[in-house]
Amino acid sequence: MKKSLSMLLAGAMLLGTLAGCGGDTAADSSQGGSTASGNAFKIGGTAPLTGNVAIYGQAVQNGAQIAVDEINAEGGDIQFDIRFEDDQGQTDLATNAYAVLKDWGMQLSLLSVTTKPGEAIAPLHFEDRIFALTPSASSTAVVEGKDNVFQMCFTDPNQGTASADYIAEQQLGTKIGVIYQTDEVYSVGIYEKFKEEAAAKGLEIVAEESFTTDTQTDFSVQINACRSAGADLIFLPIYYTPASLILTQANAIGYAPKFFGVDGMDGILTVQNFDTSLAEGVMLLTPFNADATDEKTANFVNKYREQFGETPNQFAADAYDCIYAYKQALETAGCTPDMTAEELCEAMMATFPTITFEGLTGDGEGITWQQTGEVSKSPKGMVIENGAYVGME
Repeated sequence: MKKSLSMLLAGAMLLGTLAGCGGDTAADSSQGGSTASGNAFKIGGTAPLTGNVAIYGQAVQNGAQIAVDEINAEGGDIQFDIRFEDDQGQTDLATNAYAVLKDWGMQLSLLSVTTKPGEAIAPLHFEDRIFALTPSASSTAVVEGKDNVFQMCFTDPNQGTASADYIAEQQLGTKIGVIYQTDEVYSVGIYEKFKEEAAAKGLEIVAEESFTTDTQTDFSVQINACRSAGADLIFLPIYYTPASLILTQANAIGYAPKFFGVDGMDGILTVQNFDTSLAEGVMLLTPFNADATDEKTANFVNKYREQFGETPNQFAADAYDCIYAYKQALETAGCTPDMTAEELCEAMMATFPTITFEGLTGDGEGITWQQTGEVSKSPKGMVIENGAYVGME
């Protein structure tokens, strides 16, 4: 790409970010009203703040901002400036957004929200020795071969394995249909591991149907194939938008199997013009339950609703956890804001595998990290009842 075009794209993304956020994130990194006092660690991240999957990027930005506001309001030694750049879920825009954040002076990173942009800029973080903790880029390729890229979210293979295990253990279905997206690495990664674990658990997959970005409006072929095969449960390792169409189109022909999804379906209740009654009984695995009654979760959910007028999803909770995990790691390592990005990178690489973090996500047993950057925490089985997520156990 020519230099002039890159500059135009970077400028366009910055304007898009300002429009999507309702404020100047470069000048005012704290939209919640709390600003860092004195020196602060600069955290950057790319996110789809506009476009088809903007609900995920906006949730991550909002969740991270609440954490930053809380920490900065404490007035302690750890203070943060945070900035997001809009990547619209696209790899080329993510690469340009990363360059903007690097020029801004980013010392620590949230990488990207979605997988493809995460895979695109993870090597740049590795080359530049900027530590990254992504809230939701779940592909194993994001961390493989990059010792300074860590994840807060489940990896795709882990979601596939956990889903098959849960369906088998809870005896949720006897004949399983699968509908997945072949040009989305997130979907394929989960599907492949699910298929492998389903065979090990004795689950019978009677239909394996796929679609692409260009064909994700009409699912009649896939739905009819599952119905003809007698599938009593359909596994959907996909995002919420195509999932909402599948539920709508299955209902239109009177086909009502059980539906089981993964974390990408968190957000289906917010799809515009979707009849949310069709999501009743939909099951999914997620690391976060907004209806939990513990004080930490309740406080976060209340703040999120007050500031943004909606219930936070697991993307928001994972981002919130990322900021607090950074705080704990920085305190443990004795880091200061005057350290270079490379110095902080070495400190975070050494520290994260040694800490146990208690956050909003996981099962309450504490979150830990492997040297490879993969997180260890357990998912929660959820079902949608009366328009809300309810624990299945």
